[in-house]
Amino acid sequence: MSESLNDGKRPAVALVTGATSGIGRAAAIRLAEEGYSVVVHGRDPHRGAEVVEVVEKAGGTARFIAADLGDAQEVARLAAQAGEVSVLVNNGGFAWFGPTSDLDVDSYDGMFDANVRAAYFLVAALAPGMVRRGSGSIINLGSMVGTVGVAGGAAYSATKAALAALTRAWAAEFSPSGVRVNTVAPGPVYTAGVTPDRTTSTGNTTLLGRAAEPAEIADTIAFLASPKAGYITGAVIAVDGGRTAV
Repeated sequence: MSESLNDGKRPAVALVTGATSGIGRAAAIRLAEEGYSVVVHGRDPHRGAEVVEVVEKAGGTARFIAADLGDAQEVARLAAQAGEVSVLVNNGGFAWFGPTSDLDVDSYDGMFDANVRAAYFLVAALAPGMVRRGSGSIINLGSMVGTVGVAGGAAYSATKAALAALTRAWAAEFSPSGVRVNTVAPGPVYTAGVTPDRTTSTGNTTLLGRAAEPAEIADTIAFLASPKAGYITGAVIAVDGGRTAV
């Protein structure tokens, strides 16, 4: 039985940031299938409405909240409007690849604000409620590039390594109170942010010889949110076809 019912009547809430496309969209739909009432976060109301519609047509419940993760005040508003959250999936953010000398200060700051600062302050706002209730699951979206060096990915890789470090520290802080904190670190995944040819090329370097679909990453997220992962915390789970194993 899913852990997604607080009292047998009211569905527990899962907040997924960056849920209007790619891994976030797949995770929102998958968590709704598990019985969670999903808060779909994004910046585009039209894409948000489409995800909500998909969830509702399948018999689930969802609502959309627009917010810019690069704006600290909007992150605070997102947390307040989400309310009592049992599962937080820190997926939102963006990537930049290129020569280190080409990354300007504003873009650097914006990437760390969206990828790291937003996750930090969502946890700061929502984890205390999980602690009071004695349960919860926080799942951060890392990347294989947080572990292996990729030319042109210094700053982006640093944001993902930061999330892994936060995961360990938050596990130490919150898990004694029943809140599990983990990172899912995907390898190459077919998403709109990367050309299919590049994803396929990178996928060919994995031990399985292929890239992943977003739904495969979403399945791992749903597992970590469930009671089946009740003894997993402080972990970085590589879902990368073995790319970082050798």
